[in-house]
Amino acid sequence: MVIPTARYSETATVRIDYEKCKVCGLCVKVCKGAPLYLENNKVRIDQTRYFGCIGCGHCAAVCPTGAITIEGRDISQTSFMDIPMEDTRAGYEELMALMLARRSTREFDDRDIEQEKIDRILAAASTAPMGIPPSDVEVLVINGKDKVREFSDDILELMKSQKWIFSKPTLLLLRPFMKKEEFEVVDKFVCPAIEIFEETRKENTDYLLYGAPLAMYFHVSPYADLADPFITATYAMLAAETLDLGSCMIGTIGPMLKNGGKDVKEKYGISIRNQPGIVVIFGYPAVKYRRAIRRNLAKIHYY
Repeated sequence: MVIPTARYSETATVRIDYEKCKVCGLCVKVCKGAPLYLENNKVRIDQTRYFGCIGCGHCAAVCPTGAITIEGRDISQTSFMDIPMEDTRAGYEELMALMLARRSTREFDDRDIEQEKIDRILAAASTAPMGIPPSDVEVLVINGKDKVREFSDDILELMKSQKWIFSKPTLLLLRPFMKKEEFEVVDKFVCPAIEIFEETRKENTDYLLYGAPLAMYFHVSPYADLADPFITATYAMLAAETLDLGSCMIGTIGPMLKNGGKDVKEKYGISIRNQPGIVVIFGYPAVKYRRAIRRNLAKIHYY
């Protein structure tokens, strides 16, 4: 029973070099698609078991002798590399220092971002975990202040065309069918936000994407886990921090594209059927933050 994605509807192919195989059983232990199993002191392959090979790569990554090769579902031998040595990896303190230093940046210098840094951000994003391999996350990269402004203006026009949905009369009609929290978010945040975007635009100010020189929209196919683009975007933001760039998640655009925007999606190469994701803006910070903030989680409960 193959798990389909937007990109593949078949299993990956697993091959074992039995001359190298020591029958240690590690590959079977980590194989959750379950095509690998031990029988008569030999690792067997049966793609009809459970989900077959989903292309997670665990078996090849754990094999001590390099006896396993995988092809398909966007994975091949060129996908693998040695894990970095421990002394080259960030420890907990280094990771915490990076995360504490990161701020949501909304003021940017008037500087373009080098293509090399964009490539490195995308390379880091590609290491993010996903619900089911292969990754169905797609990334729209909008590079250049003018292009980002054009995207912002197009989204604002989309918001204005949907404005009637969030009007007071419409909200009052929909109120019996909405949860209290949904109603309050739309009434107290979405409606005022659209008004603010419109007013500031008249003053030639981009209050939606803050005049950023780079924006990326992370979104996914209908097959994917809704969390996938947000996790990928988070990896991209942390990578940007190591490159002296600021970043900020913009959550208002995805829902707008979900409820309409066919012309906008076609213009920017976004699949009509894709689920909404998250926009992240990047740039060189125009201000320097001197204090970190560690916020409190809403609740921590041990059972």
